[in-house]
Amino acid sequence: MKFTEEHEWLREEEDGIIVVGITEHAAQQLGDVVFVELPDVGTVVSKDDEVVVIESVKAASDILAPIDGEIVEVNEVIVGEPGKVNEDPEGDAWFFKIRVEDMSQMDEYMDEATYKKYVG
Repeated sequence: MKFTEEHEWLREEEDGIIVVGITEHAAQQLGDVVFVELPDVGTVVSKDDEVVVIESVKAASDILAPIDGEIVEVNEVIVGEPGKVNEDPEGDAWFFKIRVEDMSQMDEYMDEATYKKYVG
């Protein structure tokens, strides 16, 4: 698993498919999540495009695409039950799966030990 400075995690699932979600740290900072809007399957995104809107009792945030690719699946469960993002942010409450052409983009992200130091 890799981590971004924007508190997203990326997990390679199979050849060229990356699962993306937010970290435990991000979920704690947001507070109780009350709304999640996910991208449409088939959407082609570039790194830093806005792909997810998430709202909590504290704030509204945009989640940016951490990598270039095509959205191949979204987690509809968290649309109906946004509180799951707080319950299991690094597990069942993933946001989307993206098919990636250039896996070398993953190299710029932190491993778990480095991310833990980053969030201190």
